[in-house]
Amino acid sequence: MRTLSTKLTLAFLLVSILGVLLMALLVDARTTSEFDLFLSRRDNDRVAQLLEEYYATYGNWDGVAGALEEAMPRLSGQILRSITILDANGRIVLGQSLPRIGRDDFLRKEFIRPLEVNGEIVGSLVLDVPPSRPHENATAEQAFRQSIRRAIMGSALGAALGALLIGTLLARTITRPVRELTAATEALAAGDLGYQVPVTGKDEIGELAGSFNRMSSDLARATRLRRQMTADIAHDLRTPLSVILGYTEALSDGKLRGSPQMYDVLHGEAQQLSRLIDDLRTLSLADAGELALNLTPLAPHRILERAQTAFSDLAAAADIALTVQVDENLPLIEVDPDRIAQVLGNLISNALRYTPAGGQITLSAAAADDAVLMSVQDTGEGIAPEDLDLIFERFYRSDQARPDNGESGLGLAIAKSIVEAHGGTIAVTSRPGTGTTFQLHMPVAAGDDSE
Repeated sequence: MRTLSTKLTLAFLLVSILGVLLMALLVDARTTSEFDLFLSRRDNDRVAQLLEEYYATYGNWDGVAGALEEAMPRLSGQILRSITILDANGRIVLGQSLPRIGRDDFLRKEFIRPLEVNGEIVGSLVLDVPPSRPHENATAEQAFRQSIRRAIMGSALGAALGALLIGTLLARTITRPVRELTAATEALAAGDLGYQVPVTGKDEIGELAGSFNRMSSDLARATRLRRQMTADIAHDLRTPLSVILGYTEALSDGKLRGSPQMYDVLHGEAQQLSRLIDDLRTLSLADAGELALNLTPLAPHRILERAQTAFSDLAAAADIALTVQVDENLPLIEVDPDRIAQVLGNLISNALRYTPAGGQITLSAAAADDAVLMSVQDTGEGIAPEDLDLIFERFYRSDQARPDNGESGLGLAIAKSIVEAHGGTIAVTSRPGTGTTFQLHMPVAAGDDSE
């Protein structure tokens, strides 16, 4: 995975390398050009000096070509092909034919170096390159140094502009996901729950985008579940209240006369309301992290045997075998006896409800690394795969998680909250038509690793 720091390091390195490379290329090109110009100006100065010395010696231009060849044997071929010498009257003494244009036009179009002897112009040298500007130093070496300085400054400026352009492109590439995340947070704050941003990389920003997408999805889902839970709570409260209000109104109007059966119904509905209120209070305390636990080190087999004793009569009445299987020498677990009994009671009640006659429910415990794995396994109807990830949600409606049997539909949500309050986890595996297994991973009691 390329981290953001790696990308930034590579970006800075790339900008530096490109900047240095661009500057090197520009300096090399300008240096080569300026050096060629320097050599040409130096040769022009040498030729002009030789020509002036020659005229001063002989008083005319006869034989000047031979004198140049003798004085400059290494450059004579190149110089003789490029040099044009004019006499004082502008006639060609040496070199190529001049264009058939007027003298004034020629002087404006070409570079002319006057040849002077004793203050008198005796001819002209037509140059390949312009002479040094008047404000520059007279020598070619100094002109060359000044040209190189200008070349370096120009190259540095060009390299800086190129590096700025490349850096801007890289910065936009790196910061674009940040801008998208900023826009996404503003959309989320405006109420667009579930808003997703594109994940374009696997670096820290990509991980941040993925985390934002999960948070946004979870927030939208939590909001939807909260609204559904509110509707379900209202429904579950309305049903027993409607029954109670109906009977009490009829009794008040004298339309019905009280009877033990009626009072039993009213009492049962009131109990249902009380259970729902207790369940909601338990969940609210667990959500707030204020669920009181009276922790006590207990042996796993004692917990399971207590649950077996509590439900043995119901299991026998339903013709279901309720057994306990516990490994030897299991460590103690630190739990609240009443709360863990509430969890197991909920799981066993569900197992009894969905296990047919002649089936079996097995309560087991085994060691699992630094925890104890307690399981409630039945041979009942099983749970549909699409319901497995949702059965611990509050008021989730399915035949397995919340049947219409007077239960509050909060049992598994409460079980999960209680187990997590103990520092454990709860999981479920199931196959329709085969059975269901709930597994509780409970941490071992501190300082005690055996019964």
